[in-house]
Amino acid sequence: REKMQNQWKKVLLMGKSNAGKTSMRSIIFANYIARETTRLGYTQDVEHSHVRFLGNLVLNLWDCGGQEAYMESYFESQRDHIFRNVAVLIYVFDVESQQMAKDIQYFTLCVEALRSNSENPKIFCLVHKMDLVPEDKREEVFNKQKAVVADIVKELETLCFATSIWDETLYGAWSQIVYSLIPNVAELENQLLSFCEACGADEVVLFERATFLVISHAMQRPFKDEHRFEKISNIIKQFKLSCTKSQAQFNSMQVCSSRFSALIDLFTPTTYIMVVSSEPSFRPAAIHLNIQNARPFFERHISLDVASKPDA
Repeated sequence: REKMQNQWKKVLLMGKSNAGKTSMRSIIFANYIARETTRLGYTQDVEHSHVRFLGNLVLNLWDCGGQEAYMESYFESQRDHIFRNVAVLIYVFDVESQQMAKDIQYFTLCVEALRSNSENPKIFCLVHKMDLVPEDKREEVFNKQKAVVADIVKELETLCFATSIWDETLYGAWSQIVYSLIPNVAELENQLLSFCEACGADEVVLFERATFLVISHAMQRPFKDEHRFEKISNIIKQFKLSCTKSQAQFNSMQVCSSRFSALIDLFTPTTYIMVVSSEPSFRPAAIHLNIQNARPFFERHISLDVASKPDA
């Protein structure tokens, strides 16, 4: 079989110094836990990293230092280099910043540079460190920042998230970011729905293997908790870290209660799958067999979907 070329997606991670960019990158991609990020230093200029998703999809992540001298150079001497062919801009606003006007000015310059140098970039704004805002004020603070962003980006595709490294909101935001980069995701969801029906499951969820970010899901009945995926990502990521520290390898997990059963298993080389059922007749051995039989099809399907869409 002919080897498929990698599909590179350039992702800019930007925001003023001390906004929390490197901390969130380390939690999502480098298996840090929140309390360990206090030992991280400041990013010097631009740090590059390559993260492989779903076989041939590679995120070319540019973590851009937020010190004023660096930010100025991004918009002057490095403007064309930094903002050329960007698929996604992730801009992090520190909700406790004492220089929010300057932050908004930098964000405006980012948007203007993207318009000149990139075709149809997606923008994600993270209003970060929301844990520092009193709970009864969080919605007001977030909506105010969201309105400012909307006024700047205008026609560009943009989503805003309220985030913190201390809860599941960070996983929710980054899952949406990764989801936006997956080609033919609707077809993947259709295939997952067929698998869900074949298993007689309530829901099937696909997670990226290294980060445990949610890639896709399908369900046959509604669930009340809209943040359940992010909570599961957070819990499993912590459990995987515990396994690593104990020199054990995480492959699968089964959770059963009087109300539901859930099975998490290694699926393709780049994914885990979770099957959830409330049926008393749920048989883990049968689900394991279904996963084993479906694995070759999804391995081909995911690789072909990623390879079929050329990079921008």
